[in-house]
Amino acid sequence: MSDPGKVFVYPSDVDGFGFDWGKLSLTVGPEVNGAKHFSGGVVDLPPGQGHSRHNHPGAEEIIFVISGNGEQMIEDEHGNPHVRQVGPGCTCFIPESRFHSTLNTSSAPMQLFVVYSPAGPELGLRELPDFRIIPAGN
Repeated sequence: MSDPGKVFVYPSDVDGFGFDWGKLSLTVGPEVNGAKHFSGGVVDLPPGQGHSRHNHPGAEEIIFVISGNGEQMIEDEHGNPHVRQVGPGCTCFIPESRFHSTLNTSSAPMQLFVVYSPAGPELGLRELPDFRIIPAGN
């Protein structure tokens, strides 16, 4: 292990991706610590907020609910949406290129851990019109 500072990473250690709907703090990935096969990080969704229907062409995603409650939509292979209430401990698997969305339906913050494989879909978020960098520690 050449640099322990790049292996043990807290969300506050990295610049966050800010959006009108919340924040993504990438804690693992090629640009963070040299991960080669996946990327991931912590998503913070304020009450009533969420990310709209989207997909990640060529990539699978895992969403793990750390805290809070909400609705997770994942479309099946025919484009039919399946919506479930999710809460702490729930793991959601989004197959390659499938459309999905998440909405915090509670009055408390919702926190998720997301993983993309292969790495890369998160970089496209920088192109969204409401994208902004939130400096580390904020």
